[in-house]
Amino acid sequence: MCTGRVDLAFVLRAFAKGADGVLIGGCWPGECHYVTEGNYDALANTHLCRKLLGHIGVSPERLRLEWISAAQGSRFAEVTSELAQALQALGPLGSGVGSDGKRLARRLEALGRLVPYLKLVARARLRPPVRSEQAYNAFFGGAQFGRVFDELIADRVAASQIVVLLAQGRRTSAEIAADLGLSASEVARHMNGLSRAGVVAYEAARRCYALRAHEAESSGL
Repeated sequence: MCTGRVDLAFVLRAFAKGADGVLIGGCWPGECHYVTEGNYDALANTHLCRKLLGHIGVSPERLRLEWISAAQGSRFAEVTSELAQALQALGPLGSGVGSDGKRLARRLEALGRLVPYLKLVARARLRPPVRSEQAYNAFFGGAQFGRVFDELIADRVAASQIVVLLAQGRRTSAEIAADLGLSASEVARHMNGLSRAGVVAYEAARRCYALRAHEAESSGL
């Protein structure tokens, strides 16, 4: 299977199911078996996914993309051994995110909900002008990618995490802030936006927020 077929959803699902790490192995750039040169799509997706993982508190080192041809058995063995050693040093998935795993599960679910939106952003704003490994690495390591992430993705991730959290029950602003590591002003801003969109409602009698399930499903969060 071409690495261009490796969807963001596949990687996030692997982590959601408890994988400590994910290795994507593909043809070397310039040696793609298809005219689509899908390995560049895989490279872009890997950069984006590593950024997303780091954003929710998971080490980006848990996801690796390596160029390995079908004739490079020894290289495959070397790469898998290196990844296994790196994962052993990092510890089990979820270390530092929440000992019971529930917080990490919610964060990964929140990212999974955003995959269709992330694909739209990637298609419109995250395509380097030149198809080369150097150009892609420079683009995703540069300021432009950082700006796009901050402007179009970071807030969506937070809003999606709030929706997933409220799906498990009502929460006060303070509880939302504590769970997501947000300031009171950040929570207020997100709740205002979600309220205007009809996704959540404030229950004054209980002084908490509740999810409007139907509206949340149709919002794409």
